[in-house]
Amino acid sequence: MVSLGTPLSPSATRVMLLGSGELAKEVLIALQRLGVETIAVDRYADAPGHQVAHHSRTIPMSDPDQLRALIEAERPDVVVPEIEAIATGTLVELEAEGVRVVPTARAARLTMDREGIRRLAAEELGLPTSPYRFCDSLDELRAAATKVGFPCVVKPVMSSSGKGQSKLDGPDDVEPAWEYAMAGGRVAGTRVIVEGFVDFDYEITLLTVRWLRDGEPTTSFCAPIGHRQEAGDYVESWQPQPMSPVALDRAKAVAAAVTGDLGGLGVFGVELFVRGDDVWFSEVSPRPHDTGLVTLTTQWQNEFELHARAFLGLPVDTALRNAGASAVVYGGTDAVGITFDGVGEALAAPGVDLRLFGKPASFPRRRMGVALARVDDGDVDAARATARRAATTVRPRA
Repeated sequence: MVSLGTPLSPSATRVMLLGSGELAKEVLIALQRLGVETIAVDRYADAPGHQVAHHSRTIPMSDPDQLRALIEAERPDVVVPEIEAIATGTLVELEAEGVRVVPTARAARLTMDREGIRRLAAEELGLPTSPYRFCDSLDELRAAATKVGFPCVVKPVMSSSGKGQSKLDGPDDVEPAWEYAMAGGRVAGTRVIVEGFVDFDYEITLLTVRWLRDGEPTTSFCAPIGHRQEAGDYVESWQPQPMSPVALDRAKAVAAAVTGDLGGLGVFGVELFVRGDDVWFSEVSPRPHDTGLVTLTTQWQNEFELHARAFLGLPVDTALRNAGASAVVYGGTDAVGITFDGVGEALAAPGVDLRLFGKPASFPRRRMGVALARVDDGDVDAARATARRAATTVRPRA
């Protein structure tokens, strides 16, 4: 039996989110609807999650001493990492001392490092992946790219949202890719992964939910989410992505294998490449996924509600309500405290909704909001077109 207390009282159930961006903001809202007391942490003040949580804290979460001191001072019932750039070694230590980390500290540690999760998936679990090599120098990268073959993709083993990622079409691209990866990694001098290019038909995010049914961990899946990326960053997503029953079964098997090994409770965003009936594992995030913002308009319980309910030990419902799509609203300018024009025009279109994240500062390719479009007839292409129109109708300005 799950019991939840009253916020700001001695009985409170207290949850700390490490990372307070737009995804964490939605998790915080879901938690508050269940009467949970929330603590939002980020590296900069007035982050989106800070604006809705009961308490806000600002520290460099990659600093192990400051992270430990904060968690020990606040003593939350649950710690929920919402970004990768955290001192995960400290989370592993704290978990061993009795602190509950969602889904697990091991999952947070492995998935912040592409090498850790790729070796787990390919070498320990035997899941299908693209060919890959890890490199510590420009010379190693040249040799690895030749071995893997062109075209290929180079990524820092520690980065997010496409930072430092390049596609190599030939040997002349190797040196610029190395320099870009070194600039885009979260850790100075980070190594890189070289991945062989998969000739896929489409890529999906399969939101995989580990939750308790009758006290036992069970796994459920949301309808597959199709998405389009530019420079490794999501631009639009839609749900459901049509796929063959065989491919869907294989996708679920891959997702269940990797999330089952990582363990714990909550939502995992499993990224997969699909060609016909064949499926390849790409990456996994042990938290709600940016492409899953579309679930704000498509599911009875969106991915943020699913995450909150799952790690609190509550029942979940992954059912699709209707088809829909999302499209990113970019900042378009370098400025602090921007204004959004065209909001009323965008919302006037039938089935359209918006989330403006409230980030204090903008830059041209920063994700400042998302347009959502729902359709009742299942026409995903129409939803995508509507979401894109709405996103371009919103016009940020300094």
